[in-house]
Amino acid sequence: MPRHARVLPAGVPVHIVQRGHNREPCFFADRDYLRYLDHLKEFATQFDCAVHAYCLMTNHVHLLLTPRGAESATLLMKHLGQRYVQYVNRCYSRTGTLWEGRFRSFLIQSDVYLLTCYRYLELNPVRAGMVEHPRDYRWSSYRNNAEGYRSELLVPHDQYLAIGVGDLERRSGYRAFFLEPLSNDVVQEIRGAVQPVRAGSDPCFTANP
Repeated sequence: MPRHARVLPAGVPVHIVQRGHNREPCFFADRDYLRYLDHLKEFATQFDCAVHAYCLMTNHVHLLLTPRGAESATLLMKHLGQRYVQYVNRCYSRTGTLWEGRFRSFLIQSDVYLLTCYRYLELNPVRAGMVEHPRDYRWSSYRNNAEGYRSELLVPHDQYLAIGVGDLERRSGYRAFFLEPLSNDVVQEIRGAVQPVRAGSDPCFTANP
């Protein structure tokens, strides 16, 4: 039986995570990351999603975006996943799935947590011990958001724009957020959003399995 399309509220930012099957790699060379980002831009435009931040890790993907339609994010991830799997299977002479089931999504219910989610995504390579500073990791949006590297993919969220007046002040303020790592409590709170929401809870991040 086909699955019903997942509906995510239009205009509400969402943190999306998609992992490789059995936590195996889904990127194997620089060209793969570049191809994924090309497809992400294509389908974000086609399905009307504003991408604010991203981090492509070796075996999983984090995206922070705002869908402008109820099915925008679902259609984006469906077509992006299919197109990228076709590319990988063709390039590496493989067959079968690449992803671990459906993507997971977390609605960001509080503006307070939006910039925290930016930081969580872009600090992933630092927490993983891959780099010492997020600017050293090529496959995230940090250098775009913090240092002004040009991107045709990213659309700044209003909370990001409110950091400062003008690009220089805004980027300086954004970099200041990264002077200290996220606390373990915040990291665990975000990671915990992957679990089903229990009755009576009032999370800032709401899981959509």
